[in-house]
Amino acid sequence: MSDYVLFQMWGPFRQSLIGGHLFYVEQARKRLFSQFDDIESEADKAAENWLEQSSHRFDPDRHDPGSFYEAANDVGVEFYGLLSDMRDQTRLSVVAGMFHEWDKQLRGWLVQEIKHWHLGDNTTLKVWSADFGDIADLLECLGWKIRSTRYFATLDACRLVVNVYKHGEGKSLVDLRHKYSEYLPDPFQSAGGSIFGFEYRDHTHLKVSDEQFQAFSDAIVAFWQDVPENVFSSQTTDVPGWFEKAILNDQAKRKQSSQK
Repeated sequence: MSDYVLFQMWGPFRQSLIGGHLFYVEQARKRLFSQFDDIESEADKAAENWLEQSSHRFDPDRHDPGSFYEAANDVGVEFYGLLSDMRDQTRLSVVAGMFHEWDKQLRGWLVQEIKHWHLGDNTTLKVWSADFGDIADLLECLGWKIRSTRYFATLDACRLVVNVYKHGEGKSLVDLRHKYSEYLPDPFQSAGGSIFGFEYRDHTHLKVSDEQFQAFSDAIVAFWQDVPENVFSSQTTDVPGWFEKAILNDQAKRKQSSQK
C-alpha cells in the first residue's frame, strides 16, 4: 500500500508565520501598549489642569480650598479610570486580532494542503466554517495529539476571551466562567473583598493582563513550532465525521458532474 504526504509544513513558511506573529506582538507593545505606560502621571496632570482652568472661579471668601482640591482629585481619578479602561480594551482588541490571524492562517494552510490531494468546494467551506473543536479533532486524527499539549488550553482560553469580547453574553461567557475564570476577575478582590460572586461576573469583567497576553502569544508560537513537518496518509486515524462527510459529498458531486 502506497504512503503519501497529506500535510506538509515547509520550514521557511513555518518561520514566516512565527516571524509575522512576533512582529505583530512587538509592534503592538511598542505602538499601542506603550501609550499607557504612565497613566498615573497623566491622571495627576489632568487634575492639575483642572485646578488651573478652574482657578478663576475660586473665591476665598466663599469657597473652601479643600473642596477644590477634592474636585480636582475626582477629575484625576475619573481620568485614570477612563484611560485604564481604554488600555484594557486596546489589549483585548490586539488579542482578538492576534487570535483571528492565527486562526485564518491555520485554516488557510489546511485548505492549501488538502488541495494537493483533494478538490472540492464543500470540503474547503467546511474547514473554514468548522468550530475550534472540529479543527482540533482533524489535527488529532493526523497523529498530532494537540489536546494533550500545554498550549492547547491557552489557545482555547484565548478563543473564548475573543468571543466574549466580540459578542458579550452567550455560551462562550458561560464556558469562560467555568473553565478559565481568571479572565473574569473581581475588580474589588485586590481590596480584600469580593462584591461580585463568581456566577454574576459577565462580559464587563473581561480583562487580559500583560502576562496573560504574553501567554497567548507564546501559545501561538508553540503551536506553529509543533506542527508536524510531514503528515503521511498512514498516520491518519479516526477521521472526524464532518470531514469525511465533506470529502464524500465532493466526490459524489464530481461523479454526478461527470455523468451529465
